[in-house]
Parts: sequence; C-alpha cells; structure tokens
Amino acid sequence: MQYETVIGLEVHVQMDTQSKAFCGCSTLFGQPANTQTCPVCLGLPGVLPVLNEKFLQYAIKVALALNCKVSNYLKFDRKHYYYPDLPKNYQISQYDMPLAEHGYLEIETENSTAKKIRVLRAHMEEDAGKLIHTSQSSLVDYNRTGMCLLEIVTEPDISSAHEAYDYLTRLKSILEYLEVSDCDMEKGSLRCDANISLRPVGETKLGVKTELKNMNSFKGVRDALEYEVIRQEKALNAGELIVQETRLWDENKQKTFTMRTKEEAHDYRYFPEPDLPPFTIEDKTIETVRKELPELPAVKKERLVSEYKITEYDANVISADKYIALYFEEAAKEYKSPKTIANWLMGDIMNYIHNNQLESKKLAEILPVKYLIEMLELIDNNTISGKIAKKILPDMFTSGNTATQIITEKNLVQISDTSQIETIVDEVIQEHASVAEDFRNGTDKALMFLVGQVMKKTRGKANPQIVNDILRKKLGTT
Repeated sequence: MQYETVIGLEVHVQMDTQSKAFCGCSTLFGQPANTQTCPVCLGLPGVLPVLNEKFLQYAIKVALALNCKVSNYLKFDRKHYYYPDLPKNYQISQYDMPLAEHGYLEIETENSTAKKIRVLRAHMEEDAGKLIHTSQSSLVDYNRTGMCLLEIVTEPDISSAHEAYDYLTRLKSILEYLEVSDCDMEKGSLRCDANISLRPVGETKLGVKTELKNMNSFKGVRDALEYEVIRQEKALNAGELIVQETRLWDENKQKTFTMRTKEEAHDYRYFPEPDLPPFTIEDKTIETVRKELPELPAVKKERLVSEYKITEYDANVISADKYIALYFEEAAKEYKSPKTIANWLMGDIMNYIHNNQLESKKLAEILPVKYLIEMLELIDNNTISGKIAKKILPDMFTSGNTATQIITEKNLVQISDTSQIETIVDEVIQEHASVAEDFRNGTDKALMFLVGQVMKKTRGKANPQIVNDILRKKLGTT
C-alpha cells in the first residue's frame, strides 16, 4: 500500500530579551548554574509574576511576520506537570486563547512549487530549566527557567522531510530579520518538535501520530523525519499498529526510540493563571508593531531581482541570510556587476564561512566590502586571474590584508607580457608535440591540456586568455 506523510511542527523560539518572561532575572547565556534565579522564576510562595513588555512586543512582531491574526485579548494559563527542571510544577503558558492564530509561511516544495504552510497558533510561555545527566547523577540548572518563549505551531500541512527543513530555514531567516532571537540551536534558543503520521494515499483522516524530540539541528529534524517515515511504513505494511507516543532522536545511531506515551491536553490540567489577570491589547499597539516590521526575506528577494537584475535563484539564496543580503547590497552599489558579487558570495565566500563555522553577521568585519571590491577590480584589470583570487581569498579572511598586499607579498601578480608567455608556450609545445598535433587534428580537449601545462609552469600566474590566444595562433587555428 502507498502512504502519504503528514507532518506538523512545533517550534519554540527563545526571545532575545535582557530579562525573563515574568521577573527581572538576567537571560545572559553561559553563566554559572543557578546564579540567574529569583523567588519569582523559582515559584516560591507569595510571589507575583509581571509580564515582560518586550516579550509581548517581540511575540506580536513574529506573529505579524507570519501573517497571523493577533488577539486583542491576552490570557495566560497554568500547564501542570511534574519534572525536576520545573520548580513550580507548572508552566505559565497559553491554552485556549493564544496570542495569535491562523497565519501562514510560504515554502518551496521538492518540485520547486510554492506552498503555504498554515500556522495554527503562536502562543507565549516560559521555559523550564535544564537537566544535566552524568554517569552518577542528574543535576538541574534553573538559569533557563522563566525565559521568554514563543511556541509556533503549524497545521499538519507538511508532506515531507524536505518541506519541514525548508519551513524551518525560512522561519529562522524571518526571526533573524526581525532581530527577536539569536536562533542559536546550540544554546537552546531555537528548538523543534515534530508530529508525524502516515495515511493511505487518498485518505483524509489523519493517522496515529508520533512526536519526535531531541533534534538539535535542522538537519537532525530532516534525518529524524526521514527515518520515522520508513519505520512507520514498515510497521503499517506488517500489520502493526502505530502507537501515539513521544520518541527521541539518537543522532549517533540515526534512529528514533520510545521515550513515553503521549500526554493529551487534559493530562496537563490547564486552568487560567490566577496571578496574571487578562488584559486587552489595543489595535493601535498592534499597528505600531506592524509599522516597525523590516523588509522580510520574501519581499527582499523580489526587490533584489528587480533592482540588481540577478536571478530568482541567486536572490533566494542571498535574501535567506540577513547579513549576506546586507553585504551583497553594499557591495553591489559600489561594483559594476551585481551578478559577480552574487557568484562570489554564494560560492567561495559562503563556503569559507560554513567550513570554518563563522557567523555571517561577522562577514563585513573579517572581509570588508571594499576589500572584496578591490580584489574583483584586480581581476578586471588583469592584475590577477580568477584562479589566483580564489587562492588568496582565505588569506584575506585570516590575515586581514587586502588582495594587493597579499599578491605583492607572495609575488602572485598575473603575467600578461605576451613575449614572456610566448616563450613558455613554445616550451610546452616542444615538450608535448604529440598533444599539439592532436589539437591540430581536431581534438579540442588537447588545447586545455596545453593551457594547463603553461599555467603549471607559471604557477597559475599567466593570463589564461593570452595563453589560449597564443596557443591557437602557434598551432594554426586562428
């Protein structure tokens, strides 16, 4: 039997506020355990929580960017469950009346068509603490307790691991444009749970779902979903029943395993938070936040295509990263060919950033725009070749020197003197007479071999176009 995959995602975003959701404790990451707590976030008797205004503003900003309807009535609820990292034994969250509902985020499917993933709700809540397991004990750090979280829940509209990955990368891009979260998954600032089920093709009723947790990267989410599709399909084909449960993803073993049976809403015994009275959000407050929204990735993509005449693909890649987009625009305003800027950014520059685990927001600092433009102008005036530029780019990143400084120091200036190149060409033709004859007889690839030999003798410094022209002239093909 053929099955179709149905996926819904729950993303927890830690808002980048300086204090916690309902108290004044610092949110600074990496501090000694249990040093950023107070009676309020620890839930000691007699304390009263107070909502962080910046938390609310950021949450509304995200909701609007996701095309949600923001509620004018705000109510918080208590979500009860016992776990060692939850000092109050309940979490302040939102249940039946979330901050925002009925939005969407547009993604690209595997066949490159646009698809809207509906956002069911976005609600505000506080984070729990962190358990640290050792071989002898389990320790708890309450520093994270009470952090500002926005949970974004999709409808079950996602049909593959690829779509889930695209949704997450686009959501992260929007959050970075809004500057509401650092989106650092290693710090726990962005966490994702996935609900996945299978059903026979053509069936409208949802299958029994499993919830996947413990995925520490978007790649991990994709891998876990791909594994779970195979696991559930094998089980269904074998006549087994899928159990509604929570499963953990084991990155090392590349498989999921059972954690617990899944709780339902009634298990949490929700009721209205008595210490936080409901209140009204005025329309003018929502509109004020709306006016503060920056140009978001989808809009920026279309403008880059229109203004700089680059391809849709290039604009999509560049606009996905706020800092890459800023760098591109600054460079494209100063250099004659935006397409060349785009090619270098999407190629060697982004590869270097990813391979060396650098933050794109530091790109302009470690490779100033004027340094890149100077390098491209050196290529344009034949001072260096594109090959030499690729060779010196890593040195520009690590040394902080300009292209001119590096090529001078390493004697990498391109050789464009025709008499000097002609002498070397003569040597190559003499050393590889049979290859030269092959080219005369119509074997085009023989020319590339001869060009390569000239470049080898000049350590890549010869002007390749001049080498090509001289070879063709001497071999009688011009």
